[in-house]
Amino acid sequence: MTTRALLPLLLAAVLAAGCSSLGSGKDQISAPSPSSKASRSPLALGQTFEEDVQLARTFTERYWQRRFEASGRIYRPLQGFMAYSGENGPACGGQPAVPGNAFYCPVGHFVAYDEAWMRSLYDKMGDGAVYVIIPHELGHAIQAQLMRDFSLSIQRELQADCYAGGALRGMIDAKMLEAESGDEAELLTNLAAAGDPSEAWWREDAHGTPVQRQQAFATGYNSGVDAC
Repeated sequence: MTTRALLPLLLAAVLAAGCSSLGSGKDQISAPSPSSKASRSPLALGQTFEEDVQLARTFTERYWQRRFEASGRIYRPLQGFMAYSGENGPACGGQPAVPGNAFYCPVGHFVAYDEAWMRSLYDKMGDGAVYVIIPHELGHAIQAQLMRDFSLSIQRELQADCYAGGALRGMIDAKMLEAESGDEAELLTNLAAAGDPSEAWWREDAHGTPVQRQQAFATGYNSGVDAC
C-alpha cells in the first residue's frame, strides 16, 4: 500500500458486487489458488510479512489509543500478540486455539494468529489480508473495552469489520499508512473470502456473507468508527 486514495469508490463497488463466498467459520479466510495470486502492494515501511504484521498491530493500536484519548477514555493495550502453529496455539478460557485462524481472547486480553495460515494469505492475496485480519481482531478488543454486548455473533463480527475499516481509514488520514492503486480490490477480495457460505445469521459462529462483511468494512472506512 502506497497513495492515499485507498478506497475512494469502495462502498459503490460493494453495493454493486455480487460476490460468492470462499470461506466460512470463525475468522478464517480461504486463500484462492496460486494462479489468482494478487500482486503485493507494499505498505510504507512494510516490505515483508513480519513487518506488515507488526505495523498492522502497532498502527491499529495507535489509532485506537488516540481515539480513546480524544474521548477522555483510557485505552488498554493488548497484553499479548502472538503467532502460533496449527494446533499449538494458546487456549482461551479453556478453549483450544483453532488451526488456520486468528482470534481475540478477552481472557488475557490478547490476539493470536496461525502464522503459516496468515503468511499463505499474504503471499497469495496480498498484504491486504494482514490489514483486514489484524484490525478486525483488534476491533473485538475494542468491543471488550467498551463493554459492547450482542445477542448474535453476526452483530459482533460485522461491527468488528466496521471498526477495521474505520481504523484503516484513520491510519491513512493520519499518514501512518499510504495506499496504492489495486488495494481496493485486494481488500474486497479478502473480505469476500472471509464471508459465510450462507445467510444463516442465527448461527453461533456467523460472521456475515461476503457482501455483508464488505459493506460493514466500507461503512467504517467511508463514515468512520462512529458509524459502526
